[in-house]
Amino acid sequence: MTISRHYVLAAGGTGGHLIPAYALARELQQRGHHIALVTDERGAKIPGIFEGDQVHILPPGRIAGGPIGWLRGMKGIWAGRAMALNLFENFQPSAVIGFGGYPALPTLLAAQKARIPTIIHEQNAVLGRVNRFMAGRVDAIATAYKQVDRLNPKLKDRVHLVGNPVRDAILSLRGENYPPLLEDGVFRVLVTGGSQGARVLSEVVPDGLAMLPVNLRRRLQVVQQCREEDIEGVRAKYAEHGIPAELATYMNDIPEKLGWSHLFIGRAGASTIAELTVAGRPAILVPLPIATDDHQTANAREMVKAGGARSIRQEAFTPKELAKQIQKMALDPHALENAALAAHKCGYPNAVRDLADLVESFGAAPLTGIIRVAPAAKGQARGGEALAREAEGQEA
Repeated sequence: MTISRHYVLAAGGTGGHLIPAYALARELQQRGHHIALVTDERGAKIPGIFEGDQVHILPPGRIAGGPIGWLRGMKGIWAGRAMALNLFENFQPSAVIGFGGYPALPTLLAAQKARIPTIIHEQNAVLGRVNRFMAGRVDAIATAYKQVDRLNPKLKDRVHLVGNPVRDAILSLRGENYPPLLEDGVFRVLVTGGSQGARVLSEVVPDGLAMLPVNLRRRLQVVQQCREEDIEGVRAKYAEHGIPAELATYMNDIPEKLGWSHLFIGRAGASTIAELTVAGRPAILVPLPIATDDHQTANAREMVKAGGARSIRQEAFTPKELAKQIQKMALDPHALENAALAAHKCGYPNAVRDLADLVESFGAAPLTGIIRVAPAAKGQARGGEALAREAEGQEA
């Protein structure tokens, strides 16, 4: 028998924070629970997610811009905390889950004031600012990577490795085989640069693909996302090089395109890495150089170490370097297949389930089923599934 509980999810207004929050919300609702989202004005306007759900908008509480900006930010945080306390009084949550971003801070502070259990989920391989501030105060820290920079080792007993939730359409790719790349078959390349595209990909990728050996270049089929102001110039480049390319400023069928692609080229955002590893697709990654704390470089680290991707810093990302890295991966079809398998092994397909299990353990009696990363034999970390099986064995 399922006991229905209430949970509050708090996330900043970007896809990186809201997509995993949305995935958790759907999972908790399917289990019979009720959720409320706390976000900012940007988050409330993102189409297609949290429609019909209880959404609360908190004032901005960003502390920046010198003494005046700090004062304004503190006032926003204090006002947001008061609004969150009012929400808790009416909604009575069993736990509050923060996904990073400024709206999460006053919500988590309010939860502590109200003595409500708190959990944070970190999507990146570097602990974000809000999560960094709250890490020592919360009851549990859910992570997407085995190694998370700027996370105090003293907090290891609170850390639970769950991964980063992905869309159902991406999960469906998990059981599909990597598309065969025959010696004379089409070589499909998918290029994206995040929600807004990336100019550097438009400048480098067409010329880099044109530098590939003829026997590889003539087999190319490219799908690339471009900024609106770049798309016609990119189209002209591909036409000049004689490379067939489908270009768009926005793609709503990324899972389908990722499913048939042999190679991905793009940024190393948390959601991108999660989708590539769950689907098992090899990649050439170009981390965003201005990402806070260079977290995209850290995000790529595990996948690169496993052999599922190659990472090129943006300042070194030239047509010649891109062509060189593609040749290393694609001239031997087995190299791409091996990279795909390596990427696949880095994936966490049960991320949303494990995160929901962790969340449900708060407000339940007794606390059971927590997915925890703990030192194992020879210093190795144990994954969520193994610990869950171990817990079941102990209960039996």
